Amino acid sequence: MNKDLQKPRSQSYDVIIVGGAIMGSSAAWFLTQEQDFDGRVLVVERDSTYEFSSTMHTNSCMRQQFSAELNVRVSQFAADFVKNLGHYMGDDDRVPKLSIRNFGYMYLADTDAFADVLRESQKVQLAAGAATQLMIADEIKAAYPFYNVDDIVLGSINTVDEGFWDGSAVFDWWRKSARERGVEYIQNEVVAMTKDASGTRVESVTLKSGEVIACGQVVNASGPRATRTSEMAGITLPVEPRKRYSWVFSAEQPLDRDLPLTIDPSGVHVRENGGGTYQAGGHAEIDPAVDYDDFVMDHDIWQDHVWPTLATRVPQFEAIKVQSEWAGHYAYNTFDHNAILGPHTEVANFYFLNGFSGHGLQQSPAMARATAEILVHGEYRALDLSPFNYERIVTNTPIIEKAVI
Repeated sequence: MNKDLQKPRSQSYDVIIVGGAIMGSSAAWFLTQEQDFDGRVLVVERDSTYEFSSTMHTNSCMRQQFSAELNVRVSQFAADFVKNLGHYMGDDDRVPKLSIRNFGYMYLADTDAFADVLRESQKVQLAAGAATQLMIADEIKAAYPFYNVDDIVLGSINTVDEGFWDGSAVFDWWRKSARERGVEYIQNEVVAMTKDASGTRVESVTLKSGEVIACGQVVNASGPRATRTSEMAGITLPVEPRKRYSWVFSAEQPLDRDLPLTIDPSGVHVRENGGGTYQAGGHAEIDPAVDYDDFVMDHDIWQDHVWPTLATRVPQFEAIKVQSEWAGHYAYNTFDHNAILGPHTEVANFYFLNGFSGHGLQQSPAMARATAEILVHGEYRALDLSPFNYERIVTNTPIIEKAVI
């Protein structure tokens, strides 16, 4: 981490966003789109290189295949936002025209029970307007002859608005546009928060450089470090860093067509990367919380689990060469693996943008738009995301999402 700490220009801000990666920057940008808001916004990011952020370690794909309708709707807005980025950015001719590389996600079920889950999820997705198709093993083999489907009962795929998109470009334009519209970014770190006498509001945040900054509202957008940020306000949050491993590899015999982002029943996933290369991901069977700064690779996972799984599912992947590898962190919501939004139930000006459990990049447009709406208007307007509010943690009413990778 670059140790150069930047001081804020003011002593008071209407909104302080803790964390400037994909969630913090998207929320800041959406705030600038609110006509009823003209306040000062400060984004505090501990490392402006974002080297170890979840944003930089992402798969950069989106999907419509969720089991909860609201998650489908969230991704549908993401697809619209990406494909129409220039329009959302005010028809700025500097903004690149983006698209989605629609190779789709292929969920593979090797049991009747999981096949039933895919069938029920497809009903939800079709009702929401998605184009999910179910395929038996013979149909999968005919469309994608490189798969070994001897153990497969059913597959589920959607090749409309489902696949790779340039998350880095969207992230860059959110930051650039937010700054141009008056949002202040500093490299620093929030190390403490002070509440009022009643304990119902955060009055100020203390920065690592020593400044005490008054605030109207605070947004926790600190990714895997979300629990640490919440604890400063005396709030418990069920989010922890879980390590996820990625590998980019080339194949001696590249596939003759695009490889969908394939979710093997083992949990290993792999997708097309372009140019005869592919990207795989997975994690250890035992999946504990890790230290915030632990990004050490475990090479045994590749050798003993991921590579054998790939070679079994796609026999052409028996002869492959790893080109790069890295470990990143999920901001893992241990309560129900879904986003946590909205205000705290007691500390009324403390807002959550946390716990995305690997879905953050694709969910950032809708979740950030909703956060800006509730900060400014006290309610969600474009899409009611209140089921994701922190209140469900208190009332123990989890959102059941069966399609978690």
